[in-house]
Amino acid sequence: MFKKKWLAVIAVAVASSAVMTGAAYAQKRSNSAATGAAPASYASPDDAFLALRDASRANNADRTELLASTLSDYDIPSYVDYYRLKPLIKDLVAPQSQIREYLARYDGSAIADRLRNDWLLELGKAGDWATFDEQYPKFVLDDDTQLKCYALTSAALKGTNVAAEARALLTTPKDFGPGCTDLIGTLAQNGQFTADDVWFQIRQAVEAGFGGVARRMTPYIDADDSQVGQAIEKYALMVARGPGTSRENHELFIIALGRVAKNDTVRAAALSASSDQLTSSERSMAWAQIALQSALKLEPQAIDYWRQVKGNAVLSMDAYQWRVRSALRAGDWKLVRSGIAAMPAALRSDPTWIYWMGRADQLEGKSEQAQQQFQSIADQTNFYGQLALEELGQKIIAVSSTQAFSPAEMAPMANNQGFRRALRFFDMNLRFEGVREWNWELRTMTDRQLLTAAEFARQNNVLDRMVNTSDRTKVEVDFSQRFPSPHRDVMTTNTQSLGLDMAWVYGVIRQESRFVRSARSNVGASGLMQVMPTTARWVAKKIGLNGFTNDQISDVNTNILLGTNYLSMVLSDLDGSQALASAAYNAGPGRPRAWRSTLPGTVEGAVFAESIPFSETRGYVKNVLSNATYYAALFEGKPQSLKARLGIVAPKGFVESALP
Repeated sequence: MFKKKWLAVIAVAVASSAVMTGAAYAQKRSNSAATGAAPASYASPDDAFLALRDASRANNADRTELLASTLSDYDIPSYVDYYRLKPLIKDLVAPQSQIREYLARYDGSAIADRLRNDWLLELGKAGDWATFDEQYPKFVLDDDTQLKCYALTSAALKGTNVAAEARALLTTPKDFGPGCTDLIGTLAQNGQFTADDVWFQIRQAVEAGFGGVARRMTPYIDADDSQVGQAIEKYALMVARGPGTSRENHELFIIALGRVAKNDTVRAAALSASSDQLTSSERSMAWAQIALQSALKLEPQAIDYWRQVKGNAVLSMDAYQWRVRSALRAGDWKLVRSGIAAMPAALRSDPTWIYWMGRADQLEGKSEQAQQQFQSIADQTNFYGQLALEELGQKIIAVSSTQAFSPAEMAPMANNQGFRRALRFFDMNLRFEGVREWNWELRTMTDRQLLTAAEFARQNNVLDRMVNTSDRTKVEVDFSQRFPSPHRDVMTTNTQSLGLDMAWVYGVIRQESRFVRSARSNVGASGLMQVMPTTARWVAKKIGLNGFTNDQISDVNTNILLGTNYLSMVLSDLDGSQALASAAYNAGPGRPRAWRSTLPGTVEGAVFAESIPFSETRGYVKNVLSNATYYAALFEGKPQSLKARLGIVAPKGFVESALP
């Protein structure tokens, strides 16, 4: 039985919510105007608007009110009003009448949907389910995991069984806020979640490195917060004690064993093998914890650990996928098949696993079944869609079927208010707001309208929006929009002098910056090729670029010069493998060297790419080489092979043994 200590934790009464009355709100507004410091003068209304945005993000209601009052004639009033209101949404300070008035005034706009998102989060936090249930169906994007958790909580409190939906939703602990952990508590309280469900969520959170999230769930289990804390932080002591006899001690031991495995999988495996106090299903869970950490380190013994995990064991999404990746590296196609078959349906239907299941079918002689798998994704213009097409005996082509855009088609795009706001934001370098406005307008467009919108983006030199908008079409495709090649003269000069494949370099740029010249990453990489300052200085010195300074990195010519030279260097260092060099460009050259050194022998480039342990780099390599294949098809005007571009990957100096 669960402890009753958590009943008070999850019982939220709407009547006790601290919602400020309209009179108190009015007094606060009056006090703000009387006590706030007057804003300094700004060079332009745009500067004042940017200051308003910063103040609103800092939840400084007094300053936002003062700044907003200076922008009464600003040309984007919906955002002025949003930034003025947003700090007052927090903790439901603003009266509902003002929120509703805003939503009515700007109904149908992207920023109104954003404000409804903000309001719904506060309604869920306060437990105002009546208002939440009224407003949630009006939230158009419905892309907030927290709100989905609150919606399920509301339904569960009304007696609806939502356990299956909750299990499908609660797969990514990094997205769990209080709403999701409260959902788990609500379902535990009303019997929709069992102890197994709650322990799985705790184990999954610890496995993903979110110990704080795990500890928020301790009120819902028969273990104290201090015990879970010890399993996370003092795991060596916990495993030294052994699993004991109680259910909760077994669970804590398994968690601690996973923590040991992060540092020493061999020791963890020895401890697991000697733990005969665990049940059969518990041993599977323990081995899964160890196998995942071993797989992430690309250890050869990972495959042996996975073989200890029963096929019906309930795993995290990462574990399901890494079991198959380990099998691919080891060439164990039987485990590839069974591992994919054991995945939840939503994961199993991902093109990644459809493709690899097709390959497993193929190797077992189930040709018709394999063909069906490949055909189901071969029309997709992604990495695995391209590989599936090749398995069907075809090559990758890039033929655009688009007709010219008429003035009558272009006029609605030029007059689209959302697009106009987006262009204003791009001019102010507010890319987040600009992208949100742009994408909002695309939601209901047909293929033809999307292509026209992409052309409008091209005419306004917003190439990232052109690419992303054109990427959304399903039937009518324009590859010249999806794969543009600006700065062709500069690129040709640099790639030819270095003997580089220009299609590959464009594939890198498309993934790195989407051709946004002012792009700057959160770690300081700049320009089209997203060159880091330290890398830029090192390459500049290597090629004799005298007088180089960091402020030159964003210059198109200099950025391409430095980026292509660096690509050439890593490609040479990694034996001409575009798969390895792409990984090096994203994660640094040392990591792909280490990753290839763990390979058991020669593997397909696709297997290497799929088993890269960094999720960002794994996606990066697949996208870059997929891009490059389409660029080559455009540049050369003939079918291309992604499999050939991927090639094979093996440890440095590896030589296949001669056949006897």
